[in-house]
Amino acid sequence: MRRALALGYFDGIHTGHAALIKRVRDIGDDTGLTPSVITFDTHPRSMVDGRAVPLINSPEDRAEILRRVFGIEDIIFLHFDKATVSMSWDKFIDHLYDEFGARHLVAGNDFKFGFGAKGSSKSLADKCNEMGIGCDIIPDVTYDGIVVSSTYIRKLLMEGDMERANEFLGHPHVLTDVVRYGYKLGRTLNAPTINMRFSPGVLIPAFGVYATKVYLDEHPGALGTEKIGVTNIGVRPTVDSSDNITAETHILDFRRNLYGHKVRIEFYSRLRPEVKFSNIGELQEQIKNDCMAAKEYFSLR
Repeated sequence: MRRALALGYFDGIHTGHAALIKRVRDIGDDTGLTPSVITFDTHPRSMVDGRAVPLINSPEDRAEILRRVFGIEDIIFLHFDKATVSMSWDKFIDHLYDEFGARHLVAGNDFKFGFGAKGSSKSLADKCNEMGIGCDIIPDVTYDGIVVSSTYIRKLLMEGDMERANEFLGHPHVLTDVVRYGYKLGRTLNAPTINMRFSPGVLIPAFGVYATKVYLDEHPGALGTEKIGVTNIGVRPTVDSSDNITAETHILDFRRNLYGHKVRIEFYSRLRPEVKFSNIGELQEQIKNDCMAAKEYFSLR
C-alpha cells in the first residue's frame, strides 16, 4: 500500500491534529495515496526519559476517534521500544518508506523525532526532498490566542474545564469501556448506574459530576443509541471508604441491564465537584438535581 502519512503521537486528537489529517485526506483525493495516520502505543517521552505522561485517550479510543470523527480507516500503531528509541531520524524515514509505503509525509511545525529528538520538521522536509517523496509541514494551530497542544488540554481536563477542553479538541472528550459489575447501590437510590474504568495510564479528569451523552451498543459492533447521562468521576466518598476511582453513569429515562456491553461516554460539562454528603437522603436529592441540571444543559445547546 502506498500511503500519505500523518506523523505524530495524536494524543487527544485535537484541532491541531485535525489540520494534519485534513491534509493527508486531501493528498489522498488528489493522488490516490491511502490517507493514513501513524502513531505509537505508548507515549515516547515515557520511554525516552522515564517520565510517565498521562494519556488523554486510550489507544482504542484514539483509533475510534480517528475513524468516527475524521474518517481515517488506515491507522498504524508502532510499538515504541528500545529499538525505536535508538533509531536515528533519517533511518526512521527510510523505515516509513520501506515498510509502510510512505510516499507523502505530513507533520506539524514542532515535530521532533529520532534518537535524541534530533529530527525536526526541517530535516524531515529536506530528507523527503532528497528521496523524491512529498512532504507538508503544517503551521501551529491556535485557538483563542493559544497554540493547541495535548499538554494544554491535559491541564484543562485535570482542572475539570471540560467545555474549554472540548473546544480545543474539536469534539467531546470520550471514555469507552465495557460495563463492569459495581456495588449496585444506585438501584437502592432509584438511580441505577453503569460502572466503567479508565485504562491504566489514561488521564482521569477532575473528580466531579459531568453532563454526558451515552452511546449504547444495542446492535453488535455499533454504538448508535444516544441517551443523556450524569457521570460521576471519583471515589464515591459518601458510600465508599476505598480509593478506587470509577466513572459511574446514571442514564436518564433508561432501565436495562448493560453488563458486558460496550458503551461510549461523551463528556460535555462539569456540573459540580464530587462531594461527601452527610447521609443517603442528601445524596438522593442531589442526584435528582444533577439530572435536572444535565437535562437543562442539553436543552440549551
